[in-house]
This record gives sequence, structure tokens and C-alpha cells, in this order.
Amino acid sequence: MTKKALIAGWGDLPRLWAEKAQAAGENFIVIKIAEEITAEFSDLDCAEYTVNLTRLEEILQLLEKEKIEEAIWLGKIKKTHLFADFNPDQKLKQLLAQLPDLNDDTILRALALEFINSGVKILPQTYLLEDQLAEAGVLAGQVEADLKKDLIFAFETAFNLGRFDIGQTALIKDGAVMALEAIEGTDEAIKRAAKFGGPGVVMAKCSKKSQDLRFDLPTVGLKTLDNLIAAEAAALIIEAEKTFVLNKEEFCRRAAASGIVIAAAEYKEGELILPWQK
Repeated sequence: MTKKALIAGWGDLPRLWAEKAQAAGENFIVIKIAEEITAEFSDLDCAEYTVNLTRLEEILQLLEKEKIEEAIWLGKIKKTHLFADFNPDQKLKQLLAQLPDLNDDTILRALALEFINSGVKILPQTYLLEDQLAEAGVLAGQVEADLKKDLIFAFETAFNLGRFDIGQTALIKDGAVMALEAIEGTDEAIKRAAKFGGPGVVMAKCSKKSQDLRFDLPTVGLKTLDNLIAAEAAALIIEAEKTFVLNKEEFCRRAAASGIVIAAAEYKEGELILPWQK
């Protein structure tokens, strides 16, 4: 079994993967990104390091020292770090200077190539986490006729937003866009939509048309739900089989109790397959 490295950002996903990896007998280390508040791993049977996001050379040297063959990137790393007191090492500075833009996929693919050139394969984020993906269907509540139009519009808007590598989330009310996610992230986009739209907004979150499964898969969790509840949102529609739903059972139970519909649709070969049409 190959030795792996978990590159851990913010959120529950890195810890969840580490627990599953240990249960599966994986040999792995954890590299925590210093700029993010990451989970604790000290109770697990793995070496743990903390490295500054800006120290690409140090990360690559650590991978070589630990004889890492495969890595998985999980957890949120806020893009705002690039624009506030950002002091990259020479290797990262050169990498960024060569890029045509600073869109998410552009940066992540360039970083992935650095890992690959160092002999480290990047695993898909679904590795050991397939059971955390949303299945197609209505997962909480009931889709009433007056909600369907906004659910479809929200999903198609989010999908098209991803085509430009801007964000994954769109928030709609009564056929009008309330907020589109950009660098601020999903939680702030929800708050902005609630400010302008009030109760009843519909949120959609989906992958990009050419989603690279190695990084940045859409993820929703209890914090997302807390913000939707606070916003008095009407519904959330996500992409089935390409969106992580953390604490899925509790997520759906609490959504239903709060009157928020949760639906998971599929996008196959350019066709939107809605769960209530099956």
C-alpha cells in the first residue's frame, strides 16, 4: 500500500478522511495548512505537520522526506490568503507569475503539476469518501409546484457560474438572482442573499462542467445549513454524486425540521435530470 499525505484545510472533511484511512489500514501523514483552523489528528496513528500555505518548497521537501507517493487535498483554503499579507516563497512566486490568471482551477492544476513532477500523484477527493456524496433525489421536505421554477433556475445559474471558474453557488428568489458566490465563499453569499431577498431564497451548489475530482468538489455541511436556517431559506439544490454532504443524516433531518427542501439533481451530457421527474 502506497504512503499517502493528507493536505488538510479548514472543515470536517480532512478529519473524516483520516478516520476512514486509519480504519482502512492506510499509511499516511497529515500536513495541516497553518493559515486555516484545521481539525485535530493527534489521536490518530499518523505523523502530523503544520506548514504555511506560502511555503511550497517546504511542502515538496516534506513529501520527499516522508517518501510520499500519493496525496489528497481536502478542506477549505480561503483564496483571500492570496491578497492579504501574502509572502510566497520563491518557488510559489515563480509558479504564480507564469499563470495566465488566478482562477481556482488555474492555480490548483499548476500546483497539482508541481506535485506530479515531484513524483506525487494527486488522488480524487472521493477516495474513501464515496459514501459522503449526495444521492439523486429529494432528500428532505417536499418539492411543491411553486418552488420548482426557482430550483431549476438556481441550479442552471450555479452551473453556468462554474463555467467561468468564479464560484459554485447561486442564490435565487422569485426568478431573480440575489447573490452569486465569488471569493467571499458560500456562507457570506447566503448572508448577502438574505439581506437583499429576505426569507424564501433558494440556493444551488454544483460542480463545474469540467470538474476535476482531485480538488474543490462542492461541499455542504451543518454550518451551511445553519446559515440557510438563519436566512429562512426555502430550499437547497445540489448536484448528485458530485457534492459532499457532511453529517448527511443530521443535515437532512434538521433541514426538514426547519422547512428547508433539500434536493439533489443530476447533470448528464448537458441535460438536467430533476429528482421530482423520476
